Amino acid sequence: MNEERIIELEIKQAYQEELIQVLNQVVAGHQQQIVKLEETCKLLNDKIKSLAYSGRELGSADERPPHY
Repeated sequence: MNEERIIELEIKQAYQEELIQVLNQVVAGHQQQIVKLEETCKLLNDKIKSLAYSGRELGSADERPPHY
């Protein structure tokens, strides 16, 4: 291989290493967002379940009559 070709390959490798680092940061950021979204979904799911259970305890006195 001639000297120019080696230099060109080294430059490409340097760009690829930089790109890999950037992509790794993006993936890490996405993972953090996923964790936060999973926590939010769990909290919302728990809230919905608690509201559903508390709604059952109210009984038929708070329910709308069928003619409404």
